[in-house]
Amino acid sequence: MELSWLLWGTAVLLLLHVLMELSPTVNFALRISFYCVLCLVFSALAAAACLLVNGGRTVKNMRIIKAVVRTFKYFFGLRFEVKGLENFKVEGPAIIVSNHQSVLDMMGLMEILPDNCVQVAKKELIYMGSVGLIIYLGGVIFINRKSTSSAKMVMSEVAKTMVAENVKVWVYPEGTRNCTGDLLPFKKGAFHLAIQAQVPVIPVVYSSFTTFYNPKTKLFTSGKIKVEVLPPIETKGLTSDDVTDLTDRCFSTMRETLFRLSGRPS
Repeated sequence: MELSWLLWGTAVLLLLHVLMELSPTVNFALRISFYCVLCLVFSALAAAACLLVNGGRTVKNMRIIKAVVRTFKYFFGLRFEVKGLENFKVEGPAIIVSNHQSVLDMMGLMEILPDNCVQVAKKELIYMGSVGLIIYLGGVIFINRKSTSSAKMVMSEVAKTMVAENVKVWVYPEGTRNCTGDLLPFKKGAFHLAIQAQVPVIPVVYSSFTTFYNPKTKLFTSGKIKVEVLPPIETKGLTSDDVTDLTDRCFSTMRETLFRLSGRPS
């Protein structure tokens, strides 16, 4: 009986391997499914560790989450080449802005996430089972993107908390995932927040995923991701009148860096 199950299991694994080799669609579906299962299972385990070690919701849990998620790259054959981590070493709080490409961004985020840093995310993520639980325990700040007034109120509170608790805040200014190899226009919330709190903006750029990950073409293979943390942009002395200029300046710098890291002409 045990031999029979072993033979059936081997046959299924071989069939899946053949299908993955022959069909990009099957390969993509299986790898994405495995990624989702990995996130759910490891989130549940990390949540238990966070509750045992820190007792509840706190940014300190990000150290545990980071240690867990950084193992994911080995399952998918992803390599990170990182430059500029010294630019995170600023005195006091800061706003970190980065490009947002896909569901795989979590791996890139945890690869370089500095201590005492929380993320801003859409409210819907909290309902994603154990994934929602773990990001809640990690201190992630949730905003309702459908309500402008609600989002502004949350960001105003974030500004006060950031300064009072000396934490950095990570924001995706594109507002949604964008796997085109370019940047979407930036929303201004993060830059309003930086000027309101008079803290620097630290741009972070990840090279395009399109060489190894593209949902439209069902591509998902191993690959290398280049990451560059750019020098902080100071906001001291700036006012609300400078938000547009700050946004445009950051967008231009990050877009140029994205093209350079991705080997694409600007």
